[in-house]
Amino acid sequence: MDLSIALPFPSITTKPFPSHLLLSRPLFPSSSPGRSLLSTRNPSSSRHNHRTPRQRLRRRVSAAVDDDDGGFVLEDVPHLSDFLPNLPLYPNPLEKSQAYAIVKYVVSLLLLSHFHSVVVHKGSPRGVHFRRAGPREKVYFKPDEVRACVVTCGGLCPGINTVIREIVCGLNYMYGVDDILGIVGGYRGFYSKNTVKLTPKVVNDIHKRGGTTLLTSRGGHDTVKIVDSIQDRGINQVYIIGGDGTQKGAALIHEEVEKRGMKVAVAGIPKTIDNDIAVIDKSFGFDTAVEEAQRAINAAHVEVECVENGVGVVKLMGRYSGFIAMHATLASRDVDCCLIPESPFYLEGQGGLFQFIESRMKENGHVVIVIAEGAGQEFVAQSIHDVNQKDASGNRLLLDVGLWLSHKIKDHFTQVREMDVNMKYIDPTYMIRAIPSNASDNIYCTLLAQSAVHGAMAGYTGFTVGPVNGKHAYIPIARVTETQNTVRLTDRMWARLLSSTNQPSFLNSCDDILLQQERVDRDMVDMIHKMKITST
Repeated sequence: MDLSIALPFPSITTKPFPSHLLLSRPLFPSSSPGRSLLSTRNPSSSRHNHRTPRQRLRRRVSAAVDDDDGGFVLEDVPHLSDFLPNLPLYPNPLEKSQAYAIVKYVVSLLLLSHFHSVVVHKGSPRGVHFRRAGPREKVYFKPDEVRACVVTCGGLCPGINTVIREIVCGLNYMYGVDDILGIVGGYRGFYSKNTVKLTPKVVNDIHKRGGTTLLTSRGGHDTVKIVDSIQDRGINQVYIIGGDGTQKGAALIHEEVEKRGMKVAVAGIPKTIDNDIAVIDKSFGFDTAVEEAQRAINAAHVEVECVENGVGVVKLMGRYSGFIAMHATLASRDVDCCLIPESPFYLEGQGGLFQFIESRMKENGHVVIVIAEGAGQEFVAQSIHDVNQKDASGNRLLLDVGLWLSHKIKDHFTQVREMDVNMKYIDPTYMIRAIPSNASDNIYCTLLAQSAVHGAMAGYTGFTVGPVNGKHAYIPIARVTETQNTVRLTDRMWARLLSSTNQPSFLNSCDDILLQQERVDRDMVDMIHKMKITST
C-alpha cells in the first residue's frame, strides 16, 4: 500500500514530491477555509441512520475541492452518534488538566485542525485519508460514568504492559476515570475468568516487565458471550490489544454492540511482533525485537569466527513476513545471507545456497545465515511429510526450518563436499518477544494508548490506532485486517539488504521477482480470508 504523509495542517498533494514540498497547496480554498465536511458531528443528526453497520464501518465521505485535482475521500471510523443520535456532549476535562494547561492555546487550536489533518493515499485523485488521532473539544462520556476494560490477546510482544499502563494512566490522569477493569486471559476471559481492578498504582511498574500482566490466549472468541459480559458488567469502553485476528474480533464486538444499541466505544491497539499489520508504519515492540535479535546474531558471529569453517544459523520470528530478519540483518553487518518467506531459495546447483556458503567460507573462513521461521517451509514439509496443523488462532503451525537447514548444510559439506564444518545453531525465537520494550517502543506505546483513550472518550468506536506516515490516525478496523504487510521484493529496502550482504537473490530476472511478488500478494489475501477467529 503506497501511503504518503499525514499532514499537520490543512494542506495536501497527490504528487510524489519530497516530504518538504507536501505542504504546497491548501486543502480548502481561502474563501471557504471552514468547510463543514470535517466539522464536529451534530449528535442530533440522523443522516447516518439509514446506513448498514458495514457501510458505517467503511464510511467514505467525499468533498469537492476548488482545484483541478478534484475531491478527496475521508475513510472515516464509526461514531457512537451514528446509531445513538441524541447523545449529550460534555466539555473535555483536558481543558482543566495541568498537563495541558501550558499548551492550552495550542491544544485548543489543534482540536479543530485534527479534523482537517489527514493521511494521504496516492491511489486516488486526491487520496484516501484517515482522521487524525488526538483530543477533541467535546467528549461523549462523563468521567464518573465510564467503566473501561482492557484485554490482551494472541502472542506476546515487547510493550504490551506499557500499553496497558498508559491506557490506565491516560484514562485516570487525563480524564479522571477511576473504574477500569483488566480482563484476564484474552477473549475467553470475558466469560470464563475473573477481572482485576486496574489503577495507576497497580500498573505503576509493569512496563519494566515483559509479557502481559493480564495473561493472554488464542481463540476463545464468542461475540455473543463477550458482548453479554460487557453488558452485564456495565462496561462502556473496551480497549483490545492484539493482532489481525484479534482486531477482526474487535470489529465483530463493535457490530454486535451497535446492533444492540449500546453506548460502548470499542478501540483496538494493533499488536504483532512480525510488523506485518497493514496500513500502519510499524507495530510496537518491533524495534525491541530487532535490537534483541542482534544479541543472537552477535553470538553466532563470535562462535563461527573462532573456529575453522564455522557456519552459524540464526532463526528469527517471521511467520509470513521477514521484517525482523531483514532489519536485524541490515543492523548487524555480520550476516552473510538472509532468508525470508517472501523470497524463495534453493540449496543445490549453480547459484544455490550451498555454493554461496562454500564461496563465502573460502573468502572469510566462516558464514552467518539468518532465516525467518516461515522461510523454506515447503522444503521442510516435503522432507518429513508433515500434515498442515493450525493453532487456536487459525495460524499454520511452523516446522523448525532452522534445525532442518543446519542438518542440510552439515550433511552436504561432510558427505558431498567432504569438508569439515563447525555448525552453530541459535534459536532466540521467544527470547526476542518476551523482554520489556526499549526506550523508543515505550514512547511509541504511550502514543498509541493515549490516542486510543482520546478516541474512545470522543465517541469514536470500531477503530484501531496507529501511525500512518508519521502521523497517528484513527483507522477503520477493516483496513488493517484486509491484508498483511510483507517485505516487498521490488522495494529499495530489500535491494539495500542484497547490496549489504552481497548474497544471491535466488531469482534470476526482474520477471521472476515480479511474478514472485504477485504470488506472495495473492497467497496473503487467500490466507487472510481463510483465517478464523471463532472459538476452537
